[in-house]
Amino acid sequence: MKQIEVQIMGQSYLLGCPDGGEAQLREAVERVDAAMCKIRDAGKVKARDRIAVLASLNLAFDLAAQQAAAAAAPVAAPATAAATDSSDADPKAAQLIQRLDQALAGDGHLL
Repeated sequence: MKQIEVQIMGQSYLLGCPDGGEAQLREAVERVDAAMCKIRDAGKVKARDRIAVLASLNLAFDLAAQQAAAAAAPVAAPATAAATDSSDADPKAAQLIQRLDQALAGDGHLL
């Protein structure tokens, strides 16, 4: 495993990276950096740890929404055991999205 240095919100981090995963890790870093900078630039939150928590919640919300949309889309392939296992998680994802929607008060973002 190699290490790469990245910048998130102006701070350097040395991260372990699996072989062949550098592009994927850098893309993830870009997403986190953009999400954190957006919250910081809005000026409502100053503490780096709070910015990180809010950014991670926003990213998790977006991921849950994408997964729910993908689960709701019709599947052309026949059902498999893996597909059956993921459908068991759908009610939990829907419940999480509903609770987040209520907490977000309609604008789709925590800030």
